[in-house]
Formats: sequence, C-alpha cells, structure tokens
Amino acid sequence: MDVIFNRRSIRKYTDQPVSKDIIEYFIKCGLSAPTANNFQPCHFIVITDREKLDEITTVHPYAAMLKHAPLAILVCGDLKRQANPGYLSLDCAAATENILLAVTAKKLGAVWLGVYPREERMAGIKKIFNIPDHILPAALISIGYPAEEKSPKTNFDMTKVKYNTWTELS
Repeated sequence: MDVIFNRRSIRKYTDQPVSKDIIEYFIKCGLSAPTANNFQPCHFIVITDREKLDEITTVHPYAAMLKHAPLAILVCGDLKRQANPGYLSLDCAAATENILLAVTAKKLGAVWLGVYPREERMAGIKKIFNIPDHILPAALISIGYPAEEKSPKTNFDMTKVKYNTWTELS
C-alpha cells in the first residue's frame, strides 16, 4: 500500500541519469501487467536522447518537464494484437501504471503524460519515433530522480463506493 499511496506526479528531476538496470526493471514491470486474453500487445520505446526528449515538447502541450528529465518511456500497443476493439488502451494503461508503481518503489519520480486518444499528439509522437500505422502510442512516462517531494496521498471517498447496485449515498 505504501508504494500506491506514495506514487505522486513528479515533474522536477535532478541531473542524475537512470541506470540501464533500473530501466530494464521498469520495462519488466510494464510487461508484467495483465492484458486482455493475455495477448501481450504492449511495446516500449525507451527515450534517453536529449534531442528526442526536447522534441516531444513541441507536439505534447503538457510535456515541459521532459526538457529536464533524463528518461521517458513511451508505452505503445500493437493494434494487430488487441483482443477486441477498445481493449488495447486498457492494456497500455495497466502497463503504464505498473511502471509508475515500479518507479515509486525504486525511489524515482515520474508523471504520466496521456497521448492516446488525442489525434494530434499521436500523430506528432508517431512522426518523431517513426512508429508504424499498426502501433498506437498510448502514454509517455517522464522519469527521473526527484528534485521535489510530495506527501503520500489517498483519494479515498466513500461517496464513490457502491455495493451490489448503483445507489446514491446521502
């Protein structure tokens, strides 16, 4: 539970690079996410090239932190391997959350940047990384050693919980 409650969106990073071993750990965690029908459609582009990280900020309006991040991971899904239409984005979301939790467990910081379903973001990202048509860029994860600290948080709200049917709580 600590990893879940400690996971926060971190947008400020130190200059410390992320080791290849830790990056590989994040990818293993992403690949361990459940997928519809176990089709395993997720692919990952590990981005450490400064020019690429900076270029992303020209096509994604909320990616300014990438100008200071040492690493980003682009989570993609293969449309040829989706179980049914619509499930691919869920598979990619599960992989993204696994990576975010892994980042927190390793005491690094990250923020989830949505790409799918914004057509302009998907088109820009596809162009930057030469992504083929059958691959869906779903999410970017900006990652680095945190240069900011945020308190653990839970969004627990009993009014969002229903039992056995939809009922309004008073």
